[in-house]
Amino acid sequence: MGLLNKIFGDSAEIKEEYVLPWITLNNLGQLNHIEEKSNKKTQVIFKHSTRCGISSMVMRQFVDAYNFREKDLDLYYLDLINFREVSNEVSYKFQVIHESPQLLVIKNGTAVAHASHGEVNNIDLSRFI
Repeated sequence: MGLLNKIFGDSAEIKEEYVLPWITLNNLGQLNHIEEKSNKKTQVIFKHSTRCGISSMVMRQFVDAYNFREKDLDLYYLDLINFREVSNEVSYKFQVIHESPQLLVIKNGTAVAHASHGEVNNIDLSRFI
C-alpha cells in the first residue's frame, strides 16, 4: 500500500481547499450597489460562460492564483449564460464591450481595468486595493 499511497496519495490525507469569497451576481439591482461600494472598496466582476472551455480554464487559473482577503476587495461571479440581461447591463453600465470570460475592476463607479480570455490573469489586482 505504501507505493500506491505515494503514487495516488493517502486517502486519509485531507487537503485543504481554499474557496474564493464569491458573491453571486444575478440581478440588475446589484449593479447600483457595486457602483456605490466601489467608492470605498474595489469591486471585481468575473463574467464566466459555463459553456466555454476557455472560460473554465481561465477561471481555474484565476482561482489558483487568487490570494486576497475579503477585506481587500469584493469578488462577484456572473454566470452570463443564466443571467444574460445582467451581463448586458454590466457592459452598458461600465462601458466595456462584452466578452467571455471577462474580468472587470470597478473603482469609484467606473471600470478602471478589464480584460478577457487569457489576459484576465494578467491583471494585477493588488494595484487596485
